[in-house]
Amino acid sequence: MRNNFFAVLPIILILVAVGCAKPAEKSMIGKEGVSVKDESATKQPTEESANEAEPVANPESMEKEDLTERAVMPNEDATESSQAQNAEESATEATFEQSTVPSQQAYTGKVLAGSESTKYLDFNKPDYQKALKEKKKILLYFYANWCPICKREQPDTFAAFSQVKDPDLIGFRVNYRDSDTDADEEALAKEFGVSYQHTKVILKNGQRAGKFPDSWDKQRYLEELAKI
Repeated sequence: MRNNFFAVLPIILILVAVGCAKPAEKSMIGKEGVSVKDESATKQPTEESANEAEPVANPESMEKEDLTERAVMPNEDATESSQAQNAEESATEATFEQSTVPSQQAYTGKVLAGSESTKYLDFNKPDYQKALKEKKKILLYFYANWCPICKREQPDTFAAFSQVKDPDLIGFRVNYRDSDTDADEEALAKEFGVSYQHTKVILKNGQRAGKFPDSWDKQRYLEELAKI
């Protein structure tokens, strides 16, 4: 029996050693588990703090910012359209000024008679040169304030010009050898070879188309002016 005990003793020792080894292993595993758990617990606050350092963008805030940028950024099409409209309005205003101002300041001489479109004026050189430049049909009446024929004929001259509606026609009463005659009128009489008061000279395209020293009534005026 003693021999059997000694034979079994090594086996018993092995079993005891194995049994002691397993709790130690469990203890080590437990310690490692605690260590791992501690590491994860240590790492977790770091990740949370990282998330706090990088806040997630708010979709509503991003949409508001986008709308604000769109509102602030200029609309190129609207800007070009506004510029084109301003340019068109400026061009219209300039055209209106050109069409109205010249008509109001076209001639400075005293209006003796005429219609809205056709005028009979006291002569002055700037008005005469303007009429030539515009290629107007021109009647020059050489008038003397001492001449009875001139005074008698003028009402017919006034009546004819008041009846005619021709924007291309203009008349000038040129003083001739009287107290109102100036140097320009003397030069004009010399240019056309006028020798008598109440002489009429008609110009077309700047050239003399007729010269008439006789006296006219209203009907003769209307006939001669219609021929120009």
